[in-house]
Amino acid sequence: MTDRYHVKLEGFEGPLDLLLHLINRYEIDIYDIPVSTITEQYMNYIHAMQELELNVASEYLVMAATLLAIKSQMLLPSPSLNDEFVDEEVEDPREELINRLIEYKKYKKAAEDLKNKELEENRIYTRPQMVIEHNEEDEVPITEGEASVFEMVEAVQRLLKNSKQNTTNETKIKRDEVSIQLRMDDILKKVEISKEGTRFYDLFEEHSRSHVVVSFIAILELMKSNDIVCTQSNHFDELMIFRTFEEKNPKDKDV
Repeated sequence: MTDRYHVKLEGFEGPLDLLLHLINRYEIDIYDIPVSTITEQYMNYIHAMQELELNVASEYLVMAATLLAIKSQMLLPSPSLNDEFVDEEVEDPREELINRLIEYKKYKKAAEDLKNKELEENRIYTRPQMVIEHNEEDEVPITEGEASVFEMVEAVQRLLKNSKQNTTNETKIKRDEVSIQLRMDDILKKVEISKEGTRFYDLFEEHSRSHVVVSFIAILELMKSNDIVCTQSNHFDELMIFRTFEEKNPKDKDV
């Protein structure tokens, strides 16, 4: 049995991120969350992450239990208006979760704004005019927006579903027999060839479970090291992978 892969990437911070992702993806009113639907979708992601051998942190499981508890409360019959023991106002079981999501969304937006401001400030320098040679290879591809890891998990889950019909004939391969580093090198070479980006699905030459899992982990490692970036224009659009290049800080050069 192998150790599960620990995911630590921007945009993959915890269960509230996953809930916000589901709310945005399915255009759900954050003030009127359909608990049954959101719980089902949330559990699908948890099962997908487990199938991909990603380490599911305890807070994800706590949130799953919270959603199931709220779902159970929502299924209970409403008290009769004629019941003299009923309080004037019945508390919505979703209220605490909704407040947490609203608060989290507010601080997440503030953090993103501060990060964007920092990036803009880092691009402003005062120095004498100089001629800079233009090298196309140093350009960072223009992208529509970074895709979340949740989008990637869902895409890989579809690959695994399509390959399950062949799992009975698949030879079981141990994780340590498949080199993640080798897959990282292969993926990086493939991404570097195309300046217009590479389709996410094109990075999975085989659809066997072992190949899909190792390839996905290799992609996550390359994203973590900022060698590649996964983008998506809009929800449900195709995922694209681009090669990134580490920008040189002009402050490090001689003035």
